[in-house]
Amino acid sequence: MRLAEALVQRADQQRKIAQLKQRLERVVKVQEGDVPSEDPHVLLNELHETIGSLSELVKKINKTNSFTVFSEGKTLADVLAERDRIMQERSALNEILEAASVRQDVFSRSEVRFYRTIEVSELQKKVDELSKSYRELDFKIQEKNWTIDLIES
Repeated sequence: MRLAEALVQRADQQRKIAQLKQRLERVVKVQEGDVPSEDPHVLLNELHETIGSLSELVKKINKTNSFTVFSEGKTLADVLAERDRIMQERSALNEILEAASVRQDVFSRSEVRFYRTIEVSELQKKVDELSKSYRELDFKIQEKNWTIDLIES
């Protein structure tokens, strides 16, 4: 199995876990005299099995990421951490940009006036650069994922 396929399976299992939790929430408590629409014990067993399966898959994905060389001196795990750093910085700067861009109307001379302490255009340029870096790195990661075999043991 390719790493990319394992990542798709991981997402499917995460969605299944969320759905099982929702289904369980609907049947763990019923009105006296009613019967639940599904057996909660069956759902609990399926939830337990799916969480266990997800855990095993995540271990394989993490091992593969740790042992796969992405580029000289960097593993796939290193590059994933770098991609996450880029996204976190981009998100933080974008939130700052939003705060700096809020327009406050002044209705009289006695109201407090605000001014920006940063250059919005420079901050926007940095956000755009980070977005581009993220997209380019993410594309390379996705491309690599389809060439790597999942480490099964």
